[in-house]
Amino acid sequence: KWAVAPCSRFSVSEDLMKQSAALARQYGVRLHTHLAETNDENDFCLQMYKRRPLKLMEDCDFIGKDVWFAHGIHFNDAELDLLGATGTQVAHCPSSNMRLGSGICRVREMIDRNINVALAVDGSASNDTSDMLGEVRQALLLQRVTKGASALSSSEAWKMATENGAKLLGFEKIGRVEPGWAADLALFDVKDIPYVGSLSDPAAALIFSGYDHKTAYTVVNGRVVVDKGQLVGFEEDELVARASEAVDSLYRRAGL
Repeated sequence: KWAVAPCSRFSVSEDLMKQSAALARQYGVRLHTHLAETNDENDFCLQMYKRRPLKLMEDCDFIGKDVWFAHGIHFNDAELDLLGATGTQVAHCPSSNMRLGSGICRVREMIDRNINVALAVDGSASNDTSDMLGEVRQALLLQRVTKGASALSSSEAWKMATENGAKLLGFEKIGRVEPGWAADLALFDVKDIPYVGSLSDPAAALIFSGYDHKTAYTVVNGRVVVDKGQLVGFEEDELVARASEAVDSLYRRAGL
């Protein structure tokens, strides 16, 4: 899947946002940017453009069913209503939001407005592990901090990580274990001490009880890509060595 994705309101002009929206519609691809992540962003847009971030996006035609925003923490009630009315989607990044102290996304209120909320890891600059199962846990617990123990169920959190993510990206028949749908599977070994006593609800146990989020098997559209915990077709030790050398090279070039 392709998407036109200018990074954020801090890094591009209003004209580029408009051109990005026009380009995406011309080629029938999706639109994405980071929005309403911090209060500083709201202040910046009000000072620079005399509008809040979402109003600016609306004026750029950067809104609708083919658009998703990462973060979406600092939307007000009227803006949440607009997202729901236009079908605009949100990628929630709980670990990044906590790491950077950005705030807590109003996921419960979004879901109640029929806004499609998926899960994302943001990026390695603001989320050190890119652990998708960890994001499921963080999303569930973070909503309960402000909304109580019933704010988000484990099944809702799993749906955000699977079916909702596929919908956000425009994929069809992906995100469920169902006849005729893509055979995308992640299998975890729960025959271990952390899971003892929790398997009356295995899906919830993966969120609440486990700490090793490495899959035993991963299947992508019927093709096994992780077999017994190991990447298929790659030498993991070699990959680690090459990546470590690349990092060391960057440090040397930076004089660190």
